[in-house]
Amino acid sequence: MVIGQQARKAAAAAECPKKVAALIDLVNLPSNLRGFVGQSQISRLHCFIRVWAHIKSDNLQDPNNKNVVNCDEKLKAIFLGKEKVELAELPGLVKLHFPKGLK
Repeated sequence: MVIGQQARKAAAAAECPKKVAALIDLVNLPSNLRGFVGQSQISRLHCFIRVWAHIKSDNLQDPNNKNVVNCDEKLKAIFLGKEKVELAELPGLVKLHFPKGLK
C-alpha cells in the first residue's frame, strides 16, 4: 500500500513541479516569523510543520472543537493578532509570510 502512495505522490510532483517547489524552496523569513521558527531561512512546508508542532506541544486546540486553535502570544504574532484560528485557515495564514512565486 505504501508503494502506491509513493507512486501517486511522485506523479503529482511531476505534474505540478512549480507547486511542489513553492512548498520546499528555502526563503528568507520576515522578522516576526523568524523569531517564531528560530531560523532565517525555511521552506513553507517546514514552517507549517513547526507551527503545527507548537500547537500540539502547547495543547492549543480547543478541547470542545478540535477544528479551532486558541492562539497564544507567539501564534498571535504570526497570525495577524487573531485570538482563534480554524485549522482550515492555517496554511493560508502561514503562506502570507512567504513571497509569491514567479510564474
